[in-house]
Amino acid sequence: MSGPKFPPQANDPFSSVPQNSDPAGTDQAREQPAAKGITRRGFLKGAGVAAAGTALLEGAQVFTREAAAATRGKHDGVKEFGPGAVPVTLHVNGKEHTLQIEPRTTLADALRVHLGMTGTKVVCDRGPCSGCTVLMDDMPVNSCMTLAMDAIGRRVTTIEGLSKNTGNQDELHPVQAAFVKHDAMQCGFCTPGMVMTCSALLKKNPNPTEDDVRQATAGNLCRCGTYPRIFAATLEAAGVSGKESIRNA
Repeated sequence: MSGPKFPPQANDPFSSVPQNSDPAGTDQAREQPAAKGITRRGFLKGAGVAAAGTALLEGAQVFTREAAAATRGKHDGVKEFGPGAVPVTLHVNGKEHTLQIEPRTTLADALRVHLGMTGTKVVCDRGPCSGCTVLMDDMPVNSCMTLAMDAIGRRVTTIEGLSKNTGNQDELHPVQAAFVKHDAMQCGFCTPGMVMTCSALLKKNPNPTEDDVRQATAGNLCRCGTYPRIFAATLEAAGVSGKESIRNA
């Protein structure tokens, strides 16, 4: 029988296990410094990216030169404006107005700030509410989304231009008078734009139905919800209030 077996000691001269051994090689791996410098694979990757970027840049430059050559001479005679203020003439409410504006000025700002016609209201300043509606050649447009430069040579009508001058008093437009009669307003922010839209409808269609009025004012937002009174006022202004039933909105 063999005697008990004991684990070999590190300082045992008869042990088969070498002293200070590290079978897994963890100490060497831990002590070995990381490789430095550029590897062959990294060099090839970098060279490929650089070549692709150079090709794209050269292609873009060639395209720019070709586009410039193709359009050269096509815009001869076109007048450029800006970036500073330039003199323009706008035809507003039957009168010519000359003012100095930057090309980026909207029609709403030109009317309110430069001409002092504050009847046009800027509500959302983004276009969805149509509170800033004016007429351009009898067509409703959002003045906050229209550049004043685009109104040059066009007939612009604001809420101030709807009424007729009769001596010392202003005679209200039929739509304005009907709005007052039917109390078709509350806060008043949407009222000028709504009146302009309804007056444009009656000029285009003197005998509208209620559905016509609804469709015409679909882009005008009234936050107070006075749509039934607006419809009734517009139909009365057209002289058809007795022929059409006013449904609740």
